Amino acid sequence: MQRISQQNLKMALLAGGGAMLCISSLAALEQLTPQTIWLMAPFGATMVLLFALPESPLAQPRNIFCGHLLTSLVGLIILNALGVSPLTLGLAVGLGIAVMMLTHTVHPPAGANPLVVMLTAQHWDFLYMPVASGVALILAYGWLYHNLLCRRQYPQKWF
Repeated sequence: MQRISQQNLKMALLAGGGAMLCISSLAALEQLTPQTIWLMAPFGATMVLLFALPESPLAQPRNIFCGHLLTSLVGLIILNALGVSPLTLGLAVGLGIAVMMLTHTVHPPAGANPLVVMLTAQHWDFLYMPVASGVALILAYGWLYHNLLCRRQYPQKWF
């Protein structure tokens, strides 16, 4: 087993702490406003990229915001046009990936959004809450964490 350096331990704990604060804040907002959804499972995977791999192109604001928004939109379109079946679930995920690739906004956690949308029969307002609002808060946390706490530049570019 390899020894863990103090620097690696510090960065790992800071990344885990940043993700914990961000997700806990979204969950707390959901408790304070029971009529709204602030949290969805793919945001957990977004935390890995945003806090552990912030230099990755996949962790930049354009990719996070547009990736989540576009794949959720694809899920809503397929849900409303074709309903839910094994084929439409696969179609929605595949189209979501294609749209992210064509728009240069690939964000792997967003690949799950069509499934979330379709399996929970979401409505169009899902694009606003939790997707756009949740991602905006996530990006604000990411900026504060990296620039103020870790003293490193994030993002590499906004859009």
